[in-house]
Amino acid sequence: METSIWSKGFASLAPLPIRIIMGIAFITHGLPKLGNIEGTKGFFASVGIPPELALPLALLEVTGGIALILGIATRIASMLFVVEMAGAIIMVNAASVFIAGGGYELDLLLISIATSLLISGPGRMSVEKDILKRELFPKIIHKQEKIKSYN
Repeated sequence: METSIWSKGFASLAPLPIRIIMGIAFITHGLPKLGNIEGTKGFFASVGIPPELALPLALLEVTGGIALILGIATRIASMLFVVEMAGAIIMVNAASVFIAGGGYELDLLLISIATSLLISGPGRMSVEKDILKRELFPKIIHKQEKIKSYN
């Protein structure tokens, strides 16, 4: 099988813009929660989410967003974001329409992005790949041979 410059180098950069945009999105949603934790607790209580989760979820969004931007603990942060967004859909948006005020299309988009990062890992230009030289969370499939065995 012939490998091109694309498959050797550029493709490993594919997670970078996804990590950055998703990290920014979570930070911009987490900072207001941290800035008004009592208001966040009140909102959580009003929609049936335990108010005690306000601080942990706000911290997850900010620290997880920073982790994604830096490319450290990418799979761990992504897994936690999938759980958080699934919970948001079930607890808050389940009765609403897909697209509209209060819709859950953004939550589904974030779940899709997080799932993609969970599968791909951080890619190049990340703390895990370029500084630590290893991922902090094991890959789902470790070798190309395992992929071939499924075909």
